Amino acid sequence: MSKLEYNPRNIVLLVMILAITLFRLLVTFNTDIFSFANFSSLGAVALFGGAYFKDNLKAFAFPILSLFLSDFVLANTLYKQYSSGFLYSGWYWVYIAFALMVLAGKLITRNKVNVINVGVAAIVSIFIHWIVTDLGVWYNNPQYAQDLSGYMLCLVAAVPFELKFLGGTVVYAGILFGGFELLKSKYPVLQVTSTRIA
Repeated sequence: MSKLEYNPRNIVLLVMILAITLFRLLVTFNTDIFSFANFSSLGAVALFGGAYFKDNLKAFAFPILSLFLSDFVLANTLYKQYSSGFLYSGWYWVYIAFALMVLAGKLITRNKVNVINVGVAAIVSIFIHWIVTDLGVWYNNPQYAQDLSGYMLCLVAAVPFELKFLGGTVVYAGILFGGFELLKSKYPVLQVTSTRIA
């Protein structure tokens, strides 16, 4: 029988990401679909994955996989009229922004995870989300002139959505980061990356 190596820290991190992503789906399915538009856990999940997964592949893959799974469910149920058959139109802009948000979480919190670093990472991630995803809204959209002034109008129109995104990111980051720090204080095995034999 072969021995399987696993890291309990990574398992806990992944379970937390999946749980908060599942909560995104539950909130969306149980409310008016637009009342919580952009008040989402996605920004917090990106920062959390970037901050705590030491392995770059896991840091990017697990949050992006959680985004994909929840997007796929929503695009084929509640948001079906906005779906292009697989996901929603312009999904790749969101995924580019999301990957950059993971990177921001990784770089800003690389020396220490604390309230200030997480706060700075949250603000940076909001700007990343705002700038990158609105490129997708603005580009080839007949509602906006295809120049800098049209893009600026698009950015201004997105401010209410980005404020909701900021609120969601801060609330869910508090839950994720605070929850994991509490778990680390109770279970020393989560404090450092360790490998155990199952």
